[in-house]
Amino acid sequence: MPNIYAGELVDVSAEVLAELPSIARTSGHAFCTIGNGHSAWQMAICNTLSRGEKVLVLDCGRFAAIWGYLAEASGVEVEVLDSEAGRGVDPAAVTERLSADAQHKIKAILMVHADTASSAVNDLPAIRRAIDDAGHPTLLMVDCIASLGCMPYEMDEWGIDLTVGASQKGLMVPPGLGFVWAGQRAVDAYETAGLRVGYFDWTARMADGPVYSKYGGTPPVSHLFGMQESLRMIAEEGIENVWSRHAVLAGTVHAAVATWSAPGGIDFYVTEPSERAHSVTTVLTNNIDADELRHRCEHGAGVVLGVGIGDRASHSFRIGHMGHTNPPVVLGALATIEAALKSMDAPLGGSGVASAAEAIAQHL
Repeated sequence: MPNIYAGELVDVSAEVLAELPSIARTSGHAFCTIGNGHSAWQMAICNTLSRGEKVLVLDCGRFAAIWGYLAEASGVEVEVLDSEAGRGVDPAAVTERLSADAQHKIKAILMVHADTASSAVNDLPAIRRAIDDAGHPTLLMVDCIASLGCMPYEMDEWGIDLTVGASQKGLMVPPGLGFVWAGQRAVDAYETAGLRVGYFDWTARMADGPVYSKYGGTPPVSHLFGMQESLRMIAEEGIENVWSRHAVLAGTVHAAVATWSAPGGIDFYVTEPSERAHSVTTVLTNNIDADELRHRCEHGAGVVLGVGIGDRASHSFRIGHMGHTNPPVVLGALATIEAALKSMDAPLGGSGVASAAEAIAQHL
């Protein structure tokens, strides 16, 4: 264990906190909480809202709604605006709802960039325009846990007031750190927030104090070293190149799923191609036993597929293509899935592996 008060760990912490804003493309302040993504949700709620205030949750799958549940448990009034199944949130519906809020009771919007469960993506610049078209002062707060380091995200350019992230997924470090990036309007809201509590409070974390004040106590030693390496890897590749790599690999997975698609068999959950995430793909299995498919892939071939979440649990699976991944990993996973489908005599429209290879070939 290193010295947590001086020396190398202090330098590592300073490097990580200084580099984190570049991942969200913001000049705002980066905060770190020792916990999973839910802890970052809680930090965002506590430092910007007061008991009895109202938020509007824009849900396109599952995780924005869970953020809303956490806000409700904290004493915040929650209203949910659902998207059409398999689609991102309709910006026109946002304008309509905010325009009806003449007294500006809605203090914040809670939403995700890419939903980890449905793999649907929201058009954030369009949502920002929808808010502006309504002339509403609400804060725009976005969960990017499943998109940071995977897809283009421009916090400041897109007018996002607060961003939530976590160390896993595109940032390539095991779960254990939650992040909040706060723009000026979020910091202004913090000044009057009535839900501020000791551990999550930004006061000491913003101050120029000892390293442990940045983490509400003892620093997360191993995770900080991991984040240092992750951020260096991203900087070495270049964030735009990271985004491009993920776009290619996502296109590879999408090509395979499109070719596999057949009546009663494989299909996309997200119906609009432009709204499919570059980090994860949710695949419907319809009449194919998704549990058996996952079992054969994991126990027969060593490939663990993501389980379906929510009401899609029994008839879907998810393919994660995020972070430290490349064509051999993706092609190997797709080939294993196809082999398992064939072993189950599942209906297939064609060889998804062949289509995936063609997709990769266009970029070699």
